[in-house]
Amino acid sequence: MVTAVAVTIGLCGLAGAAKRHVAVPLPKPRPAEAPAAKPEGPAQGLGTREEADAPAKERPAPRLSACRLALTEAIAIAPSIADIHGPGGCGGQDLVRLEAVVLPDKHQVALKPAAILRCEMATAVADWIRTDMTDLAKKLDSLITDLDNFDSYECRGRNRIAGAQLSEHGRANALDVRSLKLANGRVISFTDRTEQRDLREAVLHSVCARFSTVLGPGSDWYHEDHIHLDQMERRNDYRICQWNVWDPLPQIAPMLPAERPQEAPPREVAAKPDAEKTDSSGTDPHAKPVLEKPQPTKKRR
Repeated sequence: MVTAVAVTIGLCGLAGAAKRHVAVPLPKPRPAEAPAAKPEGPAQGLGTREEADAPAKERPAPRLSACRLALTEAIAIAPSIADIHGPGGCGGQDLVRLEAVVLPDKHQVALKPAAILRCEMATAVADWIRTDMTDLAKKLDSLITDLDNFDSYECRGRNRIAGAQLSEHGRANALDVRSLKLANGRVISFTDRTEQRDLREAVLHSVCARFSTVLGPGSDWYHEDHIHLDQMERRNDYRICQWNVWDPLPQIAPMLPAERPQEAPPREVAAKPDAEKTDSSGTDPHAKPVLEKPQPTKKRR
């Protein structure tokens, strides 16, 4: 009987809940004199509804920077790439893939491989090749064909040391170069000590005038075989140019003894062995006397 009473109470509770649910008041109808509701627009930053609904290829192109507008195909083959947002502050905006520099005569200097750089750094590299390096090649009666790109964008610390400060390579603001190749097949290696000193010094003066950081041989143990260039901004426009243009190594090692002069007296020769002695007395009359070595004396400590 208790069970029946509980079931009856439960059914009554459900019936009452159903009645209460039906009794919830509905919103009043919108007054006729109320202003018409405005249609919902697109999300912020998407432009108009027509632009948001348009296919991706019909949407307006993103606004280009002044650098990007100035770096045309008449100066360099450098298509824009997407921004990079890497760990630890790596990456950057307004990036390009610098594939080649176009000289005033339309001749192209290829970067091998192509370099990932900020637009401003790519522009500085293009200006350097189009002016300074082109004049250098003219003095050698040739043209530049290739620039050896040793490293450009790479998310890492300075000198690849774990925990070191972020390198300008990690900001796509640096380029490591090793050599230039000319149309006549000649390769000008910037750190080769056998290369003409005046050529290497000409490259040194040109890069130090254009880039805020230049590191080469003599700066540390990490730049002995290439030249580091970047456009790092420092207080009071402070610049670093550390590259020692070493003299060629001597062809003969200085530690080797010099040849014996012809006018030098003949050397003393040692006595012949006993088997070669012919004198019956047991001595060779033609043998020169053997000089006895003095006995070493003990020294006090």
